[in-house]
Amino acid sequence: MYGIINLEVFLLTAVLLNLTPGTDTMYIVSRSISQGRVAGIYSALGISAGVIVHTLLAAFGLSVIMMQSVFLFTFIKIIGALYLAYLGIRMLLAKKNVKQQQTLPKHTNKKIFLQGLITNVTNPKVALFFLAFLPQFIRTDVGISSPIPFIILGLIFTLTGGIWCLITAFFSSMATSKLRGNSKVETVLNRLTGIVFIAMGIKLLNTKVPS
Repeated sequence: MYGIINLEVFLLTAVLLNLTPGTDTMYIVSRSISQGRVAGIYSALGISAGVIVHTLLAAFGLSVIMMQSVFLFTFIKIIGALYLAYLGIRMLLAKKNVKQQQTLPKHTNKKIFLQGLITNVTNPKVALFFLAFLPQFIRTDVGISSPIPFIILGLIFTLTGGIWCLITAFFSSMATSKLRGNSKVETVLNRLTGIVFIAMGIKLLNTKVPS
C-alpha cells in the first residue's frame, strides 16, 4: 500500500490500543450507562469523527504546529478541560427522569454526537499520539511530503476504534438497562457520570506540553 510499511503490525497494534481503556472509552461508557444505548452509539460516532479530524490535522501538518506552540497547546487543553467540566456539571444537575430519556429526540442525538466530537478534538494528547504513532508505519522516503499514508492509517485506526467503541456502548448500556429503570438509580448514575467527566477534565488539564 502506498507509502505504508508493516501494515499487519499496525492493524494488530491499533486493535490492542483501542482495547486499552482511555478517556474516549470512559466517555462512551459513562454516556451509555447514564443515558442508554442510543446516547452511547452517538457518543462513539462523535469520538470516531474526532479521530478523523486528528487524522487530517496530522496528515497536513497542523498537529505539528500545535505541538510546537506552547500557547496553542495550552489553549486547546484548557478549552477541552473546561468543556468536560461543563458537561460534568450538567450531568450533576440533571433532573430528567428515565421515561423522558428512553427515547432521545433527534436534536439531543446530534448534541451528544457533537459533544463526543468536541471532547476528542480538544484533547491534545490524541494529536500527540497520532504524531508519535503513525509515522512509524510510513516509509521514510515518503515522510511528511504526502498526506495519503497518514490518511489511510488514520482511517484504518478510526474503523477499528469505531467498531470497539460501538461494542463498548452496546454492552455498557445493556448491562445497566435495568438500573436505569429506577429513577433513584438513574439520578446516581447521572451524578457519577458528571463526576467522571469532571475528573477527565482535571486529568486533561494536567497534560504537559511535549518537550
